[in-house]
Amino acid sequence: MKNRIRLLLLLTVFWAACSKKDKSTETTTAQPTEIAHVRLSQEQQKLLGIVLGQPILRSMNGTLKANGMLDVPPQNMVTVSAPLGGFVKSTELLQGMKVKKGQTVIVLQHPDYIQLQEDYLTSKNQLEFLDLEYKRQEELAKENVTAAKALQQAKSNYFGTKAKVQGLRAKLKLININPQELENGEIQNTISIPSPISGFVTEVNVNIGMHVNPTDVLFKIIDTEHLHAEAQVFEKDVPRLKIGQQVRVYLSNENKERLAKVFLIGKEITAERTVRVHCHLEGEDPSLIPGLYFKALIETDPQQVTTLPNEAVVDFENKQYVFVEQKAGVLEYEMIEISKLKSEEDFTEVALPSSIAGRKIVLKGTYALLSILKNTEE
Repeated sequence: MKNRIRLLLLLTVFWAACSKKDKSTETTTAQPTEIAHVRLSQEQQKLLGIVLGQPILRSMNGTLKANGMLDVPPQNMVTVSAPLGGFVKSTELLQGMKVKKGQTVIVLQHPDYIQLQEDYLTSKNQLEFLDLEYKRQEELAKENVTAAKALQQAKSNYFGTKAKVQGLRAKLKLININPQELENGEIQNTISIPSPISGFVTEVNVNIGMHVNPTDVLFKIIDTEHLHAEAQVFEKDVPRLKIGQQVRVYLSNENKERLAKVFLIGKEITAERTVRVHCHLEGEDPSLIPGLYFKALIETDPQQVTTLPNEAVVDFENKQYVFVEQKAGVLEYEMIEISKLKSEEDFTEVALPSSIAGRKIVLKGTYALLSILKNTEE
């Protein structure tokens, strides 16, 4: 079979050369990258299996190209700070370490912690006395034994101290000291700060003996189990986006294809005229790191596009061409450059120049015509 094909090509070249020699007007030897024509005889047309036709409108899935970066939702990224200033007594965290929710990340110490506990216990004891005094004044007032002023003073002292106790109790809880345990135990000179989430430590800004303030960032912890792909889509393509569309993600550091789905579409246009598209990855991968860049293809709804069979388009010198009938009824074909967009199964979406409108296109036998053209030039 291969020998027959080779013989066929040799005969074709021979016939094309003879045709050129005998009839110089039948074949033009222009460069293929400019204007190129191939003229055939009836016998050559039949032997090469040339089939003519028109482009076909087909429904093909559209795709949008986008770039973006892996990120985590706000609830999966926390900044750890000290509720009250203090000195760092101990910490074992290093960047990249994994921590669990509730695990102690740092221990602080400061005289203010002791003073806060003392104030709470003192106020708590005063509140018990003032409570009894307030009740006693109420009983005396019922019997008209005491003046109304004394009752009002007892009431003011009781509720004022009660509010102070509640405030001190809230402060103790803020620094992770249980007021109930404090009442039954001893005053402690250190406080422990737990991790609010499980994840990996991405930033450490403390050392032993360092004084920290409530505004200082001690650690940053990220939960990488729920990474999402934050894509940037140009504003002109936003109308083609819908929730639930499939996204093919390609990270910059690997060739693997990852699947995702469009979850949210932003409502704000950036300075670069893009809109953020929030995509959820299918299958969690804890090894991924926030901040990785990616390229993505978003599959949009099917559209009616102009297509040709794959074999109708030839590649030559990194460009794409088709052969078009020069004139109806004349077996002469012109090679014209086109734009090849995307392929699906056996068909390719193409952008054809206006000069092709209404003319028949070679659907089969294009590479044979290209071979004839190249050999004729040689």
